[in-house]
Amino acid sequence: MTPMLLLREKDVLRLLSMKEAISVVREAFVGLASGAAQNHARRRLSLPSGAVLHSLAGAIGNYFGTKIYSTHPKHGAHFLVMLYDGATGRPLAIIEANHLGQIRTGAASGVATDLLAVPDADRVGVIGSGFQARTQLEAVLAVRFVQRVKVWSRDPDKRERFARQCTQDFGVQVEAASSAQQAVEDAGIVVTATFAKDPVLESAWVSSGAHINAIGSNNPQRREIPVELLERAAVVAVDSLEQARLESGDLLLAWPPETWAARNVVELQQVAARKAGRTDRGQVTVFKSNGLGVQDVAVAASVYERAIRAGAGQALALMGA
Repeated sequence: MTPMLLLREKDVLRLLSMKEAISVVREAFVGLASGAAQNHARRRLSLPSGAVLHSLAGAIGNYFGTKIYSTHPKHGAHFLVMLYDGATGRPLAIIEANHLGQIRTGAASGVATDLLAVPDADRVGVIGSGFQARTQLEAVLAVRFVQRVKVWSRDPDKRERFARQCTQDFGVQVEAASSAQQAVEDAGIVVTATFAKDPVLESAWVSSGAHINAIGSNNPQRREIPVELLERAAVVAVDSLEQARLESGDLLLAWPPETWAARNVVELQQVAARKAGRTDRGQVTVFKSNGLGVQDVAVAASVYERAIRAGAGQALALMGA
């Protein structure tokens, strides 16, 4: 019997490329559309100390599992994925999932960008320069031939450092913009990756035909996108309507959920299954990402299979084995 594995962050970084993550996340969306995959929306347990336990789960192919993570405003976040065999229920792996989560979040935006951005979009505007912004840009670069990137965030030193590092790592010219407007005003693809409570851009700054990936806070009281921009959008895609109703402040603060269908709010699985999407290159499109457990399971399964082939990870003994 193959032993259960412990896979560390270094294993994930070595075994999971962005292109592979985009491929398996796309398969997860198609699986949701066909009924071949399942997702269980995020739930949270909050303590008086400020610590929060988050859990989300999913199933796809021969695997099912859950991501469990804790957060604390003073002590950071700690992520784990528990992966199981779908046929037997046997535990297969415990995977440290900080990098895995960053990559899968980027991959979901990569899928959305490939499906919704115009094919020749070659300018990208990024608002935010934190750990999620990097994988968001990496994912966009994996699905579009980009000529230029501009980034803006509140801290000048951080945005300059982000621009230098991404230019070096990705081989594309990344410039630090002097304002959020300058970063996005002529971009065909816009990324917002912030912890903002209020919108970080204005609708008037966004060009016709642009696609926006909004991946900031999954909190019903926070938003990055103004209602005016959402109202311009021909398609507003979410990774899960169920989860969006629980935590997508961008939409909840704009419109009552019962009106979303009339405003063409759709699940990305519908777009992936070719049931909805951009019909004109002048349309604005939006992807509001919250992150799904089935995405975590899909990328965790890919890491696990590659680890088995490579002989990577640490074997763990099961009790009673």
